[in-house]
Order: sequence, then C-alpha cells, then structure tokens
Amino acid sequence: MKRRRFDHLMLELSLAANQNVPRYPLWLAFKEAGANPDLLSRDAVLAFCDEHLPGVLARLGVILSPRQARRLRRIVARFDPALPTPYERMARI
Repeated sequence: MKRRRFDHLMLELSLAANQNVPRYPLWLAFKEAGANPDLLSRDAVLAFCDEHLPGVLARLGVILSPRQARRLRRIVARFDPALPTPYERMARI
C-alpha cells in the first residue's frame, strides 16, 4: 500500500485540472514540506492540499477553480488505500 495516497492525489489532480500534472515537482514539494510521499497519512495529504498545493500548482501553471479544489480535497479525504480502486478491480477480471 505504499505510495497509494500520492498516486491517488496525482490521478485526481490531473483529472481536476484536465491536464497531465507533472509528478516529480509534486513529489519534491511533498519532500520540501517535510512529508514522505511513500508513507502519507490522510492528515498529511489534506494539510498539503490546504497549505502547499495552491503554490505548487501556480508554479506549474495549473489552474484549479475554487470549486475544483474543494472537490479534489473531498475526494482525497474519502480515499481509503486499503480498498482497491475501480481500475484495480477491473484488472483482476
């Protein structure tokens, strides 16, 4: 289950922005914020979304509307890394 929260955030962020968001700058932003992207807790991801994500997105030129940002935060908050994603369920079939 390592890195599942980071991977989920990347996927949802790219969907919300309607473009592919570069992975490495976001990874470095987590490291600079003092969080290990491999072992993120729910609280760490939410704190990053609230405090650091707007600045990171601005540097990358990615624009999220306030509504998209709230939706992203809500989706990330509900994610449970112990449960398989729909993609993982379909891959088993």
